[in-house]
Amino acid sequence: MLRDEIRAEQLAEVFHHYQQTLTDNLGSATAQAESWDELSNPERERLISAARLTLMELDSKANQRKYFAKPGEAEWGC
Repeated sequence: MLRDEIRAEQLAEVFHHYQQTLTDNLGSATAQAESWDELSNPERERLISAARLTLMELDSKANQRKYFAKPGEAEWGC
């Protein structure tokens, strides 16, 4: 579980970085150029929770895909 927590925090931090970079590049008047370290703990936890849920969803979808038949192996019935 610790590995998943680290992965979620890393994803949240990288996502925040690119969100800020793209917002700044678009010249948004509402952009708040806060680095990851400047975020409040509640905001950081919110982003980490969103990243954790994203990773769980992506993992579950990847696990679902492995049960599909390979191309040409499916039996189709009418």
